[in-house]
Amino acid sequence: MNVDDYRSVLVNESIKTIIVEDEERSQATLIRLLKDHCPTVKVIGVAANVADAIRIIDEQKPEMVFLDIALPDGDGFNVLEGVDYDDFEVVFVTAYDKYAIRAFEFSALHYLLKPINHIELQIAVKRFKSRHESEDINFSDKIQTLRDNINNDHQKLLLPTLQGYEIISLDDIIRFEASHNYTECFLVNNQKLLVSKPLINFENILTDLQFVRVHNKHLINLKYVKKYIKGQGGTLKMTDDSEINVSKSRKNEFLEKLTSYARHI
Repeated sequence: MNVDDYRSVLVNESIKTIIVEDEERSQATLIRLLKDHCPTVKVIGVAANVADAIRIIDEQKPEMVFLDIALPDGDGFNVLEGVDYDDFEVVFVTAYDKYAIRAFEFSALHYLLKPINHIELQIAVKRFKSRHESEDINFSDKIQTLRDNINNDHQKLLLPTLQGYEIISLDDIIRFEASHNYTECFLVNNQKLLVSKPLINFENILTDLQFVRVHNKHLINLKYVKKYIKGQGGTLKMTDDSEINVSKSRKNEFLEKLTSYARHI
């Protein structure tokens, strides 16, 4: 979708927005990008610290807040905890590195990475209304998941299901299996979830952890591999007694990750 397509989507929308950012140059850049590329977004306030952000949000009651994580008198979480008015969508703006960004992805929260790309900004604006209207989980649960993942090495994953969201510990996930445009998530204790995301989404954010894609249909947690049987690609036996084929093209990558993950002789 090109720039004109995004503009047409946003026609006749008026989104009251507040920017919480302590750097004046970053404030000015975001205001300019919104004016040039998201003309229906109306910036109704700017705050440079936690105290001002809380006051302005409660007074102005925005629909969207662009929220920097690091602020001079605290952080973005302090803002969210301090406001009385909370009927708005948050887009985090951050200079965090790739490792920390995964915490946002795990928590199903949208973010923009500095320096801000105007296409990503348009996507964030386009998504805000549908997400805001269709939330099936308390926003505070998402924020808590984000905080837990930033502080505890990404231990939780927020999974979008047909019913809403499930907050799952990574250590409780045995494997993922592709099911058309959905993914089945197999958990310990014989639990299973149907997740409304394709398998590639999980491969992108999990495979530099203890997960590895072993087949077009399968992404597995190395922690739950019980046995590997040699073959053209080979077969895995998992601790839940499932048998997973390893494709020939993915065999070497799997064996390399397996031997790195588990001690061997």
